[in-house]
Amino acid sequence: MRQLLKASAVLATAALALTACGSADSGADSGDTLIVYTNSNGDGRGDWLTEQAAEAGFDIEVVGQGGGDTTNKILAEAGNPVADVVFGLNNVYFNQLVDAETIEPYTPVWANEIDAELGDASGDGNYWPVVQQAILLAYDADRIDAADAPNDWLDLWNDPAFEGRYQSETSMGNATIQIVMSGILTRYADPEGEMGISEEGWAEVEKYFSTGSPAVEDVDVFQRIVDGEVDYGQLPSSGLPGREASYDITAGVVEPEVGVPFVVEQAAIIKGTDQLEESQEFINWFGGAELQAAWSAEFDSMPVNQGAIDQAEPSIVEFHEGLVRQDIDWEFVTENLPGWVEKIELEYVV
Repeated sequence: MRQLLKASAVLATAALALTACGSADSGADSGDTLIVYTNSNGDGRGDWLTEQAAEAGFDIEVVGQGGGDTTNKILAEAGNPVADVVFGLNNVYFNQLVDAETIEPYTPVWANEIDAELGDASGDGNYWPVVQQAILLAYDADRIDAADAPNDWLDLWNDPAFEGRYQSETSMGNATIQIVMSGILTRYADPEGEMGISEEGWAEVEKYFSTGSPAVEDVDVFQRIVDGEVDYGQLPSSGLPGREASYDITAGVVEPEVGVPFVVEQAAIIKGTDQLEESQEFINWFGGAELQAAWSAEFDSMPVNQGAIDQAEPSIVEFHEGLVRQDIDWEFVTENLPGWVEKIELEYVV
Protein backbone atom coordinates (compact mmCIF):
# COMPACT_ATOMS: atom_id res chain seq x y z
CA MET A 1 0.00 0.00 0.00
CA ARG A 2 1.40 3.41 -0.94
CA GLN A 3 2.40 5.78 1.88
CA LEU A 4 0.55 9.00 2.74
CA LEU A 5 -0.16 10.08 -0.85
CA LYS A 6 -1.20 13.70 -1.06
CA ALA A 7 -4.25 14.88 -2.94
CA SER A 8 -2.33 17.05 -5.40
CA ALA A 9 1.23 17.89 -6.41
CA VAL A 10 2.91 21.25 -5.95
CA LEU A 11 3.21 23.02 -9.29
CA ALA A 12 5.60 25.98 -9.54
CA THR A 13 5.24 27.21 -13.10
CA ALA A 14 8.25 29.51 -13.00
CA ALA A 15 10.49 26.60 -12.07
CA LEU A 16 9.39 24.16 -14.77
CA ALA A 17 12.39 25.09 -16.88
CA LEU A 18 14.49 23.19 -14.37
CA THR A 19 13.15 19.87 -15.64
CA ALA A 20 15.61 18.06 -17.82
CA CYS A 21 13.10 17.72 -20.66
CA GLY A 22 12.80 21.50 -20.80
CA SER A 23 9.07 21.14 -21.27
CA ALA A 24 6.45 23.39 -19.75
CA ASP A 25 4.44 20.23 -19.11
CA SER A 26 5.83 18.56 -15.99
CA GLY A 27 5.11 14.88 -15.42
CA ALA A 28 4.57 15.59 -11.74
CA ASP A 29 1.05 16.98 -11.94
CA SER A 30 -0.88 13.69 -11.76
CA GLY A 31 -2.05 14.36 -8.21
CA ASP A 32 0.05 11.64 -6.55
CA THR A 33 3.20 11.90 -4.52
CA LEU A 34 6.32 10.22 -5.88
CA ILE A 35 7.82 7.97 -3.22
CA VAL A 36 11.61 8.17 -3.44
CA TYR A 37 13.76 5.59 -1.65
CA THR A 38 17.37 6.51 -0.95
CA ASN A 39 20.37 5.94 1.27
CA SER A 40 21.59 9.45 0.43
CA ASN A 41 19.22 11.59 2.47
CA GLY A 42 21.57 12.50 5.34
CA ASP A 43 23.06 15.91 6.17
CA GLY A 44 19.90 17.64 4.97
CA ARG A 45 19.86 16.08 1.51
CA GLY A 46 16.33 14.75 1.82
CA ASP A 47 14.83 18.08 2.86
CA TRP A 48 16.82 20.00 0.25
CA LEU A 49 15.77 17.65 -2.54
CA THR A 50 12.13 17.82 -1.49
CA GLU A 51 12.24 21.62 -1.69
CA GLN A 52 14.02 21.68 -5.05
CA ALA A 53 11.65 19.08 -6.45
CA ALA A 54 8.63 21.13 -5.38
CA GLU A 55 10.03 24.16 -7.19
CA ALA A 56 10.41 22.00 -10.29
CA GLY A 57 6.82 20.75 -10.06
CA PHE A 58 7.36 17.42 -8.30
CA ASP A 59 5.64 16.38 -5.08
CA ILE A 60 7.94 13.79 -3.52
CA GLU A 61 8.28 11.93 -0.25
CA VAL A 62 11.84 10.87 0.56
CA VAL A 63 12.20 7.63 2.51
CA GLY A 64 15.77 7.19 3.74
CA GLN A 65 17.57 4.12 5.08
CA GLY A 66 21.02 2.58 4.81
CA GLY A 67 22.01 1.12 1.46
CA GLY A 68 21.62 -2.50 2.51
CA ASP A 69 18.35 -1.78 4.29
CA THR A 70 16.96 0.12 1.29
CA THR A 71 17.87 -2.75 -1.02
CA ASN A 72 16.24 -5.30 1.25
CA LYS A 73 13.12 -3.15 1.51
CA ILE A 74 12.72 -3.00 -2.27
CA LEU A 75 13.30 -6.75 -2.54
CA ALA A 76 10.67 -7.40 0.12
CA GLU A 77 8.17 -5.21 -1.74
CA ALA A 78 8.77 -6.85 -5.14
CA GLY A 79 5.50 -7.31 -6.98
CA ASN A 80 3.72 -4.80 -4.76
CA PRO A 81 6.06 -1.79 -4.75
CA VAL A 82 5.67 1.20 -2.48
CA ALA A 83 8.46 3.29 -4.03
CA ASP A 84 8.43 4.84 -7.49
CA VAL A 85 12.08 5.86 -7.73
CA VAL A 86 15.31 4.93 -5.95
CA PHE A 87 18.65 6.70 -5.96
CA GLY A 88 21.92 6.63 -4.04
CA LEU A 89 22.52 2.88 -4.11
CA ASN A 90 25.69 1.68 -5.81
CA ASN A 91 26.11 -0.84 -8.65
CA VAL A 92 26.36 -3.80 -6.28
CA TYR A 93 22.95 -3.13 -4.76
CA PHE A 94 21.36 -2.30 -8.09
CA ASN A 95 22.63 -5.51 -9.64
CA GLN A 96 20.83 -7.39 -6.86
CA LEU A 97 17.66 -5.44 -7.61
CA VAL A 98 17.95 -6.04 -11.36
CA ASP A 99 18.46 -9.77 -10.81
CA ALA A 100 15.26 -9.77 -8.74
CA GLU A 101 13.43 -7.95 -11.56
CA THR A 102 12.50 -4.98 -9.39
CA ILE A 103 13.90 -2.26 -11.69
CA GLU A 104 12.20 -0.73 -14.75
CA PRO A 105 14.72 0.05 -17.55
CA TYR A 106 14.68 3.62 -18.81
CA THR A 107 17.11 5.82 -20.73
CA PRO A 108 17.09 9.40 -19.37
CA VAL A 109 17.52 12.44 -21.57
CA TRP A 110 21.00 13.06 -20.09
CA ALA A 111 22.34 9.61 -20.97
CA ASN A 112 24.85 11.08 -23.45
CA GLU A 113 26.22 13.44 -20.78
CA ILE A 114 27.69 10.72 -18.54
CA ASP A 115 30.28 7.97 -18.77
CA ALA A 116 28.08 4.95 -19.42
CA GLU A 117 30.78 2.63 -18.04
CA LEU A 118 29.97 3.97 -14.57
CA GLY A 119 26.40 2.70 -14.83
CA ASP A 120 24.71 -0.56 -15.77
CA ALA A 121 27.41 -2.80 -17.22
CA SER A 122 24.78 -4.94 -18.96
CA GLY A 123 23.98 -2.07 -21.31
CA ASP A 124 20.27 -2.55 -20.67
CA GLY A 125 19.83 0.87 -19.05
CA ASN A 126 18.42 -0.43 -15.79
CA TYR A 127 20.11 2.25 -13.69
CA TRP A 128 22.17 5.36 -14.34
CA PRO A 129 25.05 7.06 -12.48
CA VAL A 130 24.64 10.41 -10.72
CA VAL A 131 27.32 10.83 -8.00
CA GLN A 132 30.81 9.43 -7.42
CA GLN A 133 31.95 8.71 -3.87
CA ALA A 134 35.31 7.77 -2.43
CA ILE A 135 35.06 5.80 0.81
CA LEU A 136 37.67 7.36 3.07
CA LEU A 137 39.49 6.71 6.32
CA ALA A 138 39.68 10.21 7.77
CA TYR A 139 41.32 11.96 10.73
CA ASP A 140 42.07 15.41 12.18
CA ALA A 141 45.18 16.60 10.36
CA ASP A 142 45.52 19.57 12.72
CA ARG A 143 46.23 17.12 15.53
CA ILE A 144 47.82 14.15 13.76
CA ASP A 145 50.71 14.44 11.37
CA ALA A 146 50.38 12.42 8.17
CA ALA A 147 53.62 10.62 9.01
CA ASP A 148 52.03 9.30 12.20
CA ALA A 149 48.78 8.21 10.56
CA PRO A 150 48.23 4.65 9.33
CA ASN A 151 49.11 3.84 5.74
CA ASP A 152 46.22 1.46 5.28
CA TRP A 153 43.02 0.28 6.92
CA LEU A 154 44.82 -2.89 7.99
CA ASP A 155 47.25 -0.87 10.14
CA LEU A 156 44.38 0.12 12.44
CA TRP A 157 44.07 -3.34 13.94
CA ASN A 158 47.53 -4.73 13.27
CA ASP A 159 49.57 -1.86 14.74
CA PRO A 160 49.21 -1.53 18.55
CA ALA A 161 49.60 2.26 18.19
CA PHE A 162 46.07 2.47 16.78
CA GLU A 163 44.34 -0.05 19.04
CA GLY A 164 41.02 1.36 20.20
CA ARG A 165 41.72 4.65 18.41
CA TYR A 166 39.44 4.12 15.42
CA GLN A 167 35.67 3.87 15.22
CA SER A 168 34.38 0.43 14.31
CA GLU A 169 30.80 0.30 13.09
CA THR A 170 28.07 -1.54 14.97
CA SER A 171 25.67 -2.12 12.09
CA MET A 172 26.17 -3.59 8.64
CA GLY A 173 23.01 -1.99 7.21
CA ASN A 174 24.78 1.01 5.67
CA ALA A 175 26.49 1.05 2.30
CA THR A 176 29.69 2.68 3.56
CA ILE A 177 30.69 -0.08 5.98
CA GLN A 178 29.73 -2.73 3.44
CA ILE A 179 32.08 -1.12 0.91
CA VAL A 180 34.85 -0.86 3.53
CA MET A 181 34.47 -4.57 4.26
CA SER A 182 34.39 -5.36 0.53
CA GLY A 183 37.60 -3.41 0.00
CA ILE A 184 39.26 -5.49 2.71
CA LEU A 185 37.82 -8.90 1.91
CA THR A 186 38.52 -8.78 -1.82
CA ARG A 187 42.23 -8.54 -1.03
CA TYR A 188 41.94 -12.06 0.37
CA ALA A 189 39.97 -13.70 -2.42
CA ASP A 190 40.38 -17.47 -2.31
CA PRO A 191 38.19 -19.83 -4.40
CA GLU A 192 38.67 -22.48 -1.73
CA GLY A 193 37.76 -20.16 1.15
CA GLU A 194 34.43 -19.55 2.82
CA MET A 195 32.33 -17.48 0.42
CA GLY A 196 35.46 -16.96 -1.66
CA ILE A 197 37.57 -15.49 1.17
CA SER A 198 40.62 -17.03 2.86
CA GLU A 199 40.83 -17.65 6.61
CA GLU A 200 43.33 -14.80 6.81
CA GLY A 201 40.77 -12.43 5.29
CA TRP A 202 38.09 -13.37 7.80
CA ALA A 203 40.64 -12.96 10.60
CA GLU A 204 41.28 -9.39 9.44
CA VAL A 205 37.56 -8.60 9.59
CA GLU A 206 37.30 -10.09 13.07
CA LYS A 207 40.17 -7.87 14.25
CA TYR A 208 38.49 -4.78 12.77
CA PHE A 209 35.52 -5.26 15.10
CA SER A 210 37.36 -6.55 18.16
CA THR A 211 40.07 -3.88 18.20
CA GLY A 212 38.11 -0.73 17.37
CA SER A 213 36.02 1.65 19.45
CA PRO A 214 32.37 0.85 18.68
CA ALA A 215 30.31 3.64 17.14
CA VAL A 216 28.03 5.57 19.48
CA GLU A 217 24.42 5.85 18.34
CA ASP A 218 23.49 9.31 17.01
CA VAL A 219 27.03 10.66 17.55
CA ASP A 220 28.94 11.70 14.44
CA VAL A 221 32.37 10.15 14.11
CA PHE A 222 33.94 13.59 13.74
CA GLN A 223 32.37 14.67 17.01
CA ARG A 224 34.11 11.71 18.62
CA ILE A 225 37.36 12.70 16.91
CA VAL A 226 37.10 16.28 18.18
CA ASP A 227 36.28 15.00 21.67
CA GLY A 228 39.36 12.78 21.60
CA GLU A 229 37.44 9.52 21.89
CA VAL A 230 38.84 8.21 18.60
CA ASP A 231 41.30 9.40 15.97
CA TYR A 232 40.08 7.72 12.79
CA GLY A 233 36.79 6.85 11.12
CA GLN A 234 35.11 6.05 7.81
CA LEU A 235 33.34 8.67 5.72
CA PRO A 236 32.07 9.08 2.14
CA SER A 237 34.03 11.81 0.39
CA SER A 238 31.07 14.18 0.00
CA GLY A 239 30.80 14.38 3.78
CA LEU A 240 34.34 15.59 4.30
CA PRO A 241 34.12 19.37 3.52
CA GLY A 242 31.00 19.78 5.64
CA ARG A 243 32.62 18.03 8.60
CA GLU A 244 35.68 20.27 8.27
CA ALA A 245 33.46 23.36 8.40
CA SER A 246 31.19 22.09 11.18
CA TYR A 247 34.03 21.02 13.48
CA ASP A 248 36.56 23.64 12.41
CA ILE A 249 39.30 21.15 11.58
CA THR A 250 41.42 20.17 8.61
CA ALA A 251 40.72 16.59 7.62
CA GLY A 252 43.42 14.20 6.54
CA VAL A 253 42.71 11.02 4.60
CA VAL A 254 44.59 7.74 4.47
CA GLU A 255 45.51 6.68 0.95
CA PRO A 256 46.40 2.97 0.92
CA GLU A 257 48.85 1.73 -1.68
CA VAL A 258 46.08 -0.47 -3.12
CA GLY A 259 43.90 2.61 -3.55
CA VAL A 260 40.67 3.94 -2.11
CA PRO A 261 37.32 2.18 -2.67
CA PHE A 262 35.16 4.20 -5.04
CA VAL A 263 31.45 3.71 -5.57
CA VAL A 264 29.01 5.37 -7.92
CA GLU A 265 25.55 6.27 -6.72
CA GLN A 266 22.87 5.41 -9.25
CA ALA A 267 19.24 6.29 -9.96
CA ALA A 268 16.44 4.13 -11.34
CA ILE A 269 12.71 3.54 -11.57
CA ILE A 270 11.00 0.83 -9.54
CA LYS A 271 9.29 -1.83 -11.62
CA GLY A 272 5.53 -1.78 -11.10
CA THR A 273 5.22 1.91 -10.25
CA ASP A 274 1.79 3.28 -11.10
CA GLN A 275 3.43 6.61 -11.92
CA LEU A 276 5.79 5.59 -14.69
CA GLU A 277 5.66 8.82 -16.68
CA GLU A 278 6.13 10.98 -13.59
CA SER A 279 9.02 8.78 -12.47
CA GLN A 280 10.70 9.15 -15.86
CA GLU A 281 10.34 12.92 -15.68
CA PHE A 282 11.81 12.94 -12.19
CA ILE A 283 14.85 10.93 -13.33
CA ASN A 284 15.28 13.31 -16.27
CA TRP A 285 15.33 16.25 -13.87
CA PHE A 286 17.30 14.68 -11.03
CA GLY A 287 20.26 13.48 -13.10
CA GLY A 288 20.44 16.55 -15.32
CA ALA A 289 23.41 18.91 -15.24
CA GLU A 290 21.56 21.78 -13.55
CA LEU A 291 20.24 19.85 -10.56
CA GLN A 292 23.42 17.81 -10.15
CA ALA A 293 25.54 20.97 -10.23
CA ALA A 294 23.32 22.46 -7.51
CA TRP A 295 23.53 19.19 -5.52
CA SER A 296 27.32 19.32 -5.78
CA ALA A 297 27.45 22.95 -4.66
CA GLU A 298 25.21 22.23 -1.69
CA PHE A 299 26.71 18.91 -0.56
CA ASP A 300 30.27 18.88 -1.97
CA SER A 301 29.59 15.81 -4.09
CA MET A 302 31.49 14.74 -7.20
CA PRO A 303 28.97 14.57 -10.07
CA VAL A 304 28.96 12.13 -12.96
CA ASN A 305 27.13 14.38 -15.42
CA GLN A 306 29.82 16.21 -17.41
CA GLY A 307 27.81 19.42 -17.47
CA ALA A 308 27.65 19.34 -13.68
CA ILE A 309 31.37 18.52 -13.43
CA ASP A 310 32.11 21.61 -15.52
CA GLN A 311 30.19 23.70 -12.96
CA ALA A 312 31.50 21.97 -9.84
CA GLU A 313 33.95 23.49 -7.37
CA PRO A 314 37.42 22.79 -8.90
CA SER A 315 38.82 21.62 -5.56
CA ILE A 316 36.19 18.86 -5.39
CA VAL A 317 37.03 17.64 -8.88
CA GLU A 318 40.79 17.82 -8.24
CA PHE A 319 40.47 15.94 -4.94
CA HIS A 320 38.57 13.03 -6.45
CA GLU A 321 40.68 12.86 -9.59
CA GLY A 322 43.81 12.81 -7.44
CA LEU A 323 42.81 9.68 -5.51
CA VAL A 324 44.02 6.26 -6.63
CA ARG A 325 41.02 3.96 -7.01
CA GLN A 326 41.18 0.49 -5.53
CA ASP A 327 40.71 -2.20 -8.15
CA ILE A 328 37.74 -4.18 -6.83
CA ASP A 329 36.02 -7.05 -8.61
CA TRP A 330 32.47 -5.76 -8.22
CA GLU A 331 30.97 -8.83 -9.87
CA PHE A 332 32.61 -10.95 -7.16
CA VAL A 333 31.31 -8.55 -4.50
CA THR A 334 27.78 -8.59 -5.91
CA GLU A 335 27.72 -12.38 -5.85
CA ASN A 336 28.97 -12.67 -2.28
CA LEU A 337 28.04 -9.49 -0.39
CA PRO A 338 24.74 -10.72 1.15
CA GLY A 339 26.52 -13.77 2.58
CA TRP A 340 29.46 -11.69 3.80
CA VAL A 341 27.13 -9.27 5.57
CA GLU A 342 25.21 -12.09 7.24
CA LYS A 343 28.39 -13.76 8.48
CA ILE A 344 29.84 -10.50 9.80
CA GLU A 345 26.62 -9.58 11.61
CA LEU A 346 26.33 -13.02 13.21
CA GLU A 347 29.97 -13.58 14.14
CA TYR A 348 31.87 -10.30 14.42
CA VAL A 349 29.78 -7.17 14.98
CA VAL A 350 30.15 -6.01 18.58
